Amino acid sequence: MKAATKSAGALSGLTIIEMAGIGPGPFACMMLADHGAEVIRIDRPGARVDPTDVLARSRKRVELDLKSEDGRAAARELIRKADGVVEGYRPGVMERLGLGPEVLLADNPKLVYGRMTGWGQEGPLAKAAGHDINYIAITGALNAFGRAGEKPTPPINMVGDFGGGGMMMAFAMLAGVLSARSTGQGQVIDCAMTDGASLLMGMIWGFRAQGIWGDERGTNYLDTGAPYYDTYETADGLYVAIGSIEPPFYARMLEATGLSDDPLFKDQDGIEDRETRRARLTQIFAAKTRAEWCLLMEGTDACFAPVLSFAEAPSYPHNAQRQAFVELDGVMQPAPAPRFSLTPAPLPRAPGA
Repeated sequence: MKAATKSAGALSGLTIIEMAGIGPGPFACMMLADHGAEVIRIDRPGARVDPTDVLARSRKRVELDLKSEDGRAAARELIRKADGVVEGYRPGVMERLGLGPEVLLADNPKLVYGRMTGWGQEGPLAKAAGHDINYIAITGALNAFGRAGEKPTPPINMVGDFGGGGMMMAFAMLAGVLSARSTGQGQVIDCAMTDGASLLMGMIWGFRAQGIWGDERGTNYLDTGAPYYDTYETADGLYVAIGSIEPPFYARMLEATGLSDDPLFKDQDGIEDRETRRARLTQIFAAKTRAEWCLLMEGTDACFAPVLSFAEAPSYPHNAQRQAFVELDGVMQPAPAPRFSLTPAPLPRAPGA
């Protein structure tokens, strides 16, 4: 990881109090801590520090019993001096603890109070249990993920928890702090994973309006409907990915696969023989190993990449040169991102370090 050892990070001077939780809230706070914010995590008494919990890196920790008067008083004192607080409880929990927005904003009028939930603070489902798969289901997003003719396939929990939740919260906290510093007034952020997941699909909603995207999954050019945007198995049982969308890139892919003069591939987006083209590409890619395809196509404008496992990714030459992964106390994990030229992120600290 390329980080100046003396850099405090772009967010040096920002203080965030994190109410310990799982998933998107900790991810947002990890992003803030990665770039130099002082994030103080309030844990329950006796909570174990898990050295493998990547999302808990680069934090300070305090243990407080929020069900006790002394614990709540200590939490209020920490938050009184902070720029923001992030909590991921169901609506009403913080109020019952005596730590709701009215109380904390009265203590600290510039406070940015971030509330991370799946369904949001209001609505018929606001107090119901749920997980990523449920949140993205009601937005239309889940219906778009999967192969043609098959059931919807959740892309693990990247869209709701982390893209639509944690990253939205990190953005919102910074936007809120900028506003508070210019206006002198803090505010409450209702960060719902349903809202965030919907926003992530903005381009697809635009495509639907333009008539170039259908609701039937696996039939559109970015969802494996197009043979030139798909994964293919190689002779050694591994996989490669191609994304040759633009005509010059498509032409380069045809050249590498020996199909430049094949009339079947002349019409890049022809629907009638699409599956015939896919079958032909499947046959061609299966004739060489992944390493052989890398020698032929890697680094070209064919828009090609090997499909790597977690075990392979850190040592892949491009990732290795960019130091895209870092090992902390024996735990391999992604390095902070994105990268700043003047205030690079400091080296992360393992949980509890």
